[in-house]
Amino acid sequence: MTTTTTTATAYATTTSTAAIAVPVRTYAIDVAHSEVTFQVRHLLTKVRGRFTDFDGKIEFDESQPEHSSIDVTIRAASIDTAQPDRDKHLRSDDFFGVDQFPELRFVSTGISRSGRDSFDVAGTLTIRGVSLPVMVPVTALGKARDPWGNEKLGFEAEFTLSRKDYGLNWNAVVETGGFLVGDDVKVSLSLQAQAERD
Repeated sequence: MTTTTTTATAYATTTSTAAIAVPVRTYAIDVAHSEVTFQVRHLLTKVRGRFTDFDGKIEFDESQPEHSSIDVTIRAASIDTAQPDRDKHLRSDDFFGVDQFPELRFVSTGISRSGRDSFDVAGTLTIRGVSLPVMVPVTALGKARDPWGNEKLGFEAEFTLSRKDYGLNWNAVVETGGFLVGDDVKVSLSLQAQAERD
């Protein structure tokens, strides 16, 4: 009798656990509703720009977000600062060298929770063939369904990196002292991702 009761209890527990388990889902970045932007100081003011061609996948574990992962690829030639001559220079070997290094890529290596809706995402960022570890603070904006029934996730992130760490070394000395272009680049991400259909 005891064995039967124990077995029944174990079965009920297993069934209950299986019923509440949330599967890991794959989400593709929705480029039409996402942005990858940056800003860097130029002489006295800040110049802002963006990349228009990028994609990526998020493997999202809703029950344990720390077990999730992200992989984002950006096409360097899609850089856009609203000035064609400047963009041409940024695509050249002085900066991104897009012919030899066509892609920037971020691949997460670990995620830790830093608050109720915030996470520190560790990963490897590759620019111009140089791969370095970075820590990206990410805010989760929640989950929703659009009018067509597509499940969406939203995230925002902002971090600063040194362009010279990745071999983007070009600069010019100005007459009043100092350099034309700043070293620090502030990167801002606003990402909406859509669940892939089963």
